[in-house]
Amino acid sequence: MTTGKTTKHAASVAFDAASLLAPDDLPGFLAEVMHDGDTHALPLALRTAADVLGMTELARRTGLSRESLYRTLSDKGNPRLDTLSAILSAFGLRLSVAPAAAKPKTRRASHAAHAA
Repeated sequence: MTTGKTTKHAASVAFDAASLLAPDDLPGFLAEVMHDGDTHALPLALRTAADVLGMTELARRTGLSRESLYRTLSDKGNPRLDTLSAILSAFGLRLSVAPAAAKPKTRRASHAAHAA
């Protein structure tokens, strides 16, 4: 049974995380992304943070050229450690190293240790 009404499809809009963030949110946002440990999420988060802050302001804070930042933060960008450190510093963050959480022993490894 049809009602005779046509359904209009709404146009989809890409999600824009930058529109939900303020500059004061960026240190916490980036720290949380880094804490999660997803190396694929960090470049996207850095691009989002750059969109919020503005590339000109990020260039001023880092001492890097806007062109270098655009290239570094592009989809194909692969920032060097010193560049990544400068960008994080611009957001009030720094790189640090911490021990990884110990992985639980597998039953097989535990069994082999007892057999020895």
